[in-house]
Amino acid sequence: MNFYFAPMEGVTGYIYRNAHNAFFDNIDKYFAPFIVANQGESFKAREINDILPEHNQGLVLIPQILTNNAKDFIHTLKKIEQLGYDEVNLNLGCPSGTVVSKNRGAGFLSKREELDAFLEEIFTQSSTKISVKTRIGRDQPEEFYELLEIFNKYPMEELIIHPRVQKDYYKNKPNMKIFKEALASSKNPVCYNGDIFTAEDCREFSSAFPGVGTVMLGRGLLTNPGLISNITSGIRPDKDLLKEFHDRIYEDYKGVLFGDRNVLFKMKEVWFYMINMFSDNAKYAKKIRKAERLSDYDAAVSSLFREQDFWGIGACD
Repeated sequence: MNFYFAPMEGVTGYIYRNAHNAFFDNIDKYFAPFIVANQGESFKAREINDILPEHNQGLVLIPQILTNNAKDFIHTLKKIEQLGYDEVNLNLGCPSGTVVSKNRGAGFLSKREELDAFLEEIFTQSSTKISVKTRIGRDQPEEFYELLEIFNKYPMEELIIHPRVQKDYYKNKPNMKIFKEALASSKNPVCYNGDIFTAEDCREFSSAFPGVGTVMLGRGLLTNPGLISNITSGIRPDKDLLKEFHDRIYEDYKGVLFGDRNVLFKMKEVWFYMINMFSDNAKYAKKIRKAERLSDYDAAVSSLFREQDFWGIGACD
């Protein structure tokens, strides 16, 4: 099975990716958090830093584009091509209210005539490989039947399906009935994304869908960075490895960000997920969340690693 790391805005930038690749080295493709397409001549500094080839050596990175304007997409794609990339991903899955209100991300799924015309233009004018990450609709799962008819018109590199509608956000369960029907009817290769948090989750999915050879993991990998080793070989990362992984991210952020506040903001985003791997974690999570100085943060993290057990969620016991 192939494993992809989903883009998570604010978390899975190049510093996190490089640390993950250095310590775990089992991701087939990393997907970059989205770039909002426009007609500007240059990327924002944050966007260009994240996808610079020199910041992503030794791993496969797929830049992601967010837009509902074909000309903006093509213009941004050309700038990405100049950096040496031969594949991009179109974001039709972001459920954020601010994105959806502009009919971007999952919001674009409700504008099916416009979406069809958009895809026609970008696939006609581009020779670069384009994959699509999508939800199954904005309001109702049944929207995906019409959406899939549209998607089947175009030669996508892959169709990455998160089988929730936009209004679900990350609540409710993925709609596996719709995913099964989509898998049977899609003319494009299909990748699954959604709610694989443990090795058992992956085994159950593979048993139900043995024909799916690629899964994209997001929140599960952020919670347990060693999840793929759990899945493939039953190996759980120990606390020492996780501490080294944490320290690499922490030191790299301190090297590029100015001031305690900016570094702490990034590290708190990492801990929002990873804290769940530790026993009796509530008081440590609170200390990390409330830390305003790096010294306070250091003390909280050191005591967490020293005093609590690491569960290794998803390990094969």
